[in-house]
Amino acid sequence: MKIICIGRNYVAHAKELNNEVPESPVFFLKPDSALVIANRPFFYPEFSKDVQYELEVVIRINRLGRSIEEQYANRYFNEVALGVDFTARDLQAEQKKKGLPWEIAKGFDYSAPVSEFFPLKEFGDIHTLSFRLDLNGKTVQEGNTSLMIFSFEKIIAYVSRFMTLKTGDLIYTGTPAGVGPVAINDRLEAYLEGKKLMDFPVK
Repeated sequence: MKIICIGRNYVAHAKELNNEVPESPVFFLKPDSALVIANRPFFYPEFSKDVQYELEVVIRINRLGRSIEEQYANRYFNEVALGVDFTARDLQAEQKKKGLPWEIAKGFDYSAPVSEFFPLKEFGDIHTLSFRLDLNGKTVQEGNTSLMIFSFEKIIAYVSRFMTLKTGDLIYTGTPAGVGPVAINDRLEAYLEGKKLMDFPVK
């Protein structure tokens, strides 16, 4: 099982980090050891002083596919969830400065909490889903999938050109603006179309 993460997929988020808006999807991987399920706590790593949240809509691949055409990509997923792409921003900045890969900043253990998955039919049009993240009871991120630069179908078509997608693979589809730091004893709650899907502490 792969965790595929899409970067810079919302214009406002790309701009808030002073990144260029990409012409094609930017993606990276997290290992399965990054996954956290069932609202278990996120444990703040000792190697970073600036871990930041990035709330994302997550889809799960439901069949094997390679070089998938965009017009058929909707056949490869039928469930949706929310996830948090935790990022050690200080380590990421160091890696960027040196022109090195980001794995230590993105792929560390427990850096990919994900909610329960739900059938798409429970939420209607996946291309107009609203979602938000509350930190200690205050909304810090709000987004809508209509604002994605690259749609779910474009992401699947693009990524599958380079690597085979397998049943159970997860795709974190990018975060809207409003990312920021977390601290020990914080509480994060995430909502999709007003339905709470995540509620977990930082320890």
